[in-house]
Amino acid sequence: MASPGLPSEETRDPTEDQPVWHPAQEWPDEADTTTESDYHPSQSRSEDDESMSNEDDDMTPGRSRGHSNDTEQGAVAEGNEQLNLSGIHIELDEMGGYLEWVSGDELDIDTDDMLVIGETNDPRIERSQLFQLLATTGLREMLYPNGWPYGTERDEFGEVEDYDEEVLSHLIGRRRKPKFVWPKVPSDAGTKLMASGHFGTDPYYVDRMKKRKEVFATNLMRRELGINSHGVRQRANQSICQSMIPGSRADKIIHYDSRSYSGQYSDDGDFFFCCEQDFRVRMYDTSNPYEWKYYKTVEYPYGQWTITDASLSPDNRFLVYSSIRSAAYLAPTDPDDDSDPHELDFSLLPGQARRNAWDLSRAQFGIWSLRFSGDGREVVAGTNENSVIVLDLETRRPVLTLGNRHQGHVNAVCFGDTSSPHILYSGSDDTTLRVWDRRSMGDGREAGVFMGHTDGLTYIDSKGDGRYVLSNSKDQTMKLWDLRNMMSASAADKINPNTYATNFDYRFEEYPEYKRQSHPSDHSIVTFRGHSVLKTLIRCHFSPPGSTNSRYVYTGSEDGQVYVYNIDATLAGTIDVKSATMNSRPRGPDTLSNMWDLGGDMKWRTCVRDASWHPSIPMVAATSWNGWGLSSGTCTVHSWNDGADDDEGDPPIGRSYDHKLRPLPEFNRYQDNPPPSRVHRRTRRPLRSRPVARLDTDDNEEDETGW
Repeated sequence: MASPGLPSEETRDPTEDQPVWHPAQEWPDEADTTTESDYHPSQSRSEDDESMSNEDDDMTPGRSRGHSNDTEQGAVAEGNEQLNLSGIHIELDEMGGYLEWVSGDELDIDTDDMLVIGETNDPRIERSQLFQLLATTGLREMLYPNGWPYGTERDEFGEVEDYDEEVLSHLIGRRRKPKFVWPKVPSDAGTKLMASGHFGTDPYYVDRMKKRKEVFATNLMRRELGINSHGVRQRANQSICQSMIPGSRADKIIHYDSRSYSGQYSDDGDFFFCCEQDFRVRMYDTSNPYEWKYYKTVEYPYGQWTITDASLSPDNRFLVYSSIRSAAYLAPTDPDDDSDPHELDFSLLPGQARRNAWDLSRAQFGIWSLRFSGDGREVVAGTNENSVIVLDLETRRPVLTLGNRHQGHVNAVCFGDTSSPHILYSGSDDTTLRVWDRRSMGDGREAGVFMGHTDGLTYIDSKGDGRYVLSNSKDQTMKLWDLRNMMSASAADKINPNTYATNFDYRFEEYPEYKRQSHPSDHSIVTFRGHSVLKTLIRCHFSPPGSTNSRYVYTGSEDGQVYVYNIDATLAGTIDVKSATMNSRPRGPDTLSNMWDLGGDMKWRTCVRDASWHPSIPMVAATSWNGWGLSSGTCTVHSWNDGADDDEGDPPIGRSYDHKLRPLPEFNRYQDNPPPSRVHRRTRRPLRSRPVARLDTDDNEEDETGW
């Protein structure tokens, strides 16, 4: 019986060369209907597999195998069209590997990925069946880490190319996965930006007349005297604090019974808010940055899972906050105003009346991200329906909905320019960052797209100049972009954004580094790496112009630290929140029920989800999932202390407080004298995590303990 897919002996011209093979010739819909073309590896195992595997162990790569008897040949037996794989020997070497038959004929992939085929009259299996075997998911996952070719042949836009008859040599032969190479550090583009004055003053600036390096005392004296406060000297005055990175030792540790999701200073530094998983947002007066005062607490009614985001109006009068619902709430920040917050329904359509919060007909999408516009008149939101919605605060109705462009949840949104509401940015799980210009929305498409991340974006931040934007991603990198380098929407439509994504579960898995590959359409300026973006949507920011001269970018991290990078991608410093808070609270009765880890890991763990740099002094407030098994949250305040471990001030630094800034002496005693470490049994729990129960007591009552 002739081998399936090959010419019979009667029709074959013996003087003719072997016919050129094309994959389409052996697809099931075009194969001979009398031939069984489906292949099931589970049905093809030979009874002689064990003996053959023992012989394979003695084979040296590159050597030929002697002929075996007829019963061991990897051929399709007459009358039986199932595939016998016992005669195939597969090995991988540095050049890509080779395939060997027990009959002595060898399939070899040389350095040019050429397929060399043995004698045409030898028994053989269908190549399509062999490739189906090699393409099975389990085997493919085992072969990739060992250098097997990854992916398929793609064009410059990432689309799969069709094979023609001239690419017979690439039959097995998909091109090898190129070796991933990290961008250079320090980045040449970043170094140039630092010298340009857009991101801090060059630290190696030398006085042109005295030929000596500027020092802190000289800068301070000239600022006090008001000498040469223009041009380069003005930037030098602003850069006095730019090298003062806050230390790891915490000034104060504010504890919460649930995980903390975000916390930010106001633009003037006089206000700070912190969002928790118990559906409450706490506000603080930080006009004296070293002596915070509790302001008030607002709550999200009927919230789902957590407070996802919050944003403060430019005049500090209102706070808008959201949960995984289609409505956000707008609350006054005045501590004497105890009125209920106003609902902002982002699901309303033009002309549609407002609906009650319990109306089952309302849309069920959730809001992941919120931002006020620079003029305070609008709020933009990113949703889990892959859309971007702009709501007008005067009418309290959506005025713009941008949908059907993102292919994944919109995790982050912001306005591009603080002086106008025209430019919008949106970052999505589809790995793209899209730029929208509301002045040219006739076709409903974005003005441009940034591609380069290989997994979903977790946060984006604008420098506020309408030019530079920063993004954090689940691919464990942070990238800086310039609007002048963005890709057009039409060019981006030709690329599948998920082509290079690993699609791992960032909440419970580590990043699969062996799957990392470069994105051919990466137009980012600088790539920052070193931090971990796991467990939650970790945030990143530009450092403020006042206290740092915009010299840094910084981000939280799953390993319990805040990473501060220079614009040239070098690490300027870290703030170790985990070390500063270790053992800072005793285990409570709800610790086990609120743990994040499924296995019940009771170790002290810290994940810094957000951080905010004070706009006028070297101080950072870090908002974290923090505690035994990530069961609680903290907001820690870190200031520059010139490397000192302690100070002589009163009260001493590193003390614990509750959410109303009341001292917790029992926490302090526990931290100063922690019990000896002991091994804790890992207990299995049916749920990964759940929010803590909301307290029924009034937040304004003095007798509330919350513990």
